[in-house]
Amino acid sequence: MQFQLDQSIEILAHTPAVLDALLRGKSPQWLHCRKSPDAFSPVDVIGHLMLADETDWLPRARMILAGHTHTPFEPFDRFDFQHLIAGKSIESLLDDFATLRSQSLQTLAALHITAAQLDLPGTHPEFGPVTLRNLLATWVVHDLNHIQQIVRTMSNEYREAVGPWQAYLTILH
Repeated sequence: MQFQLDQSIEILAHTPAVLDALLRGKSPQWLHCRKSPDAFSPVDVIGHLMLADETDWLPRARMILAGHTHTPFEPFDRFDFQHLIAGKSIESLLDDFATLRSQSLQTLAALHITAAQLDLPGTHPEFGPVTLRNLLATWVVHDLNHIQQIVRTMSNEYREAVGPWQAYLTILH
């Protein structure tokens, strides 16, 4: 599939609802489970996605559109989300993320990105040259990656409980 901005927005716009369906009303055991002590919990993922919407995707897109071709993007501290989630209920976090994502997509639409602009270059601090197309496609896959991460993390909680069916449950491998 070739990158299409409108198809990307389909995914980005629905991520909050997907997470809401997965996590709203769940017990703390589901919300704070981890595959390892240093891995993200489902709640951490929400904070991480919120941080990325605030400090990563759109600021970098604006840099590219402003012609800052050789100025590297600000490095993204993917762990700097604790202040966004501290002391908040899952319901509040999901509502906050839905609001933030809606605002992000309104801002993205207001940029009126053309097909030609998708090939504009930027500079990633680690990878070097990238395009606006690369950045926006990564935003979509980043969302899907973290949805998958949440589902795998939650599934792992019943790894032993499923007994011999573990052999057929590829999500546990």
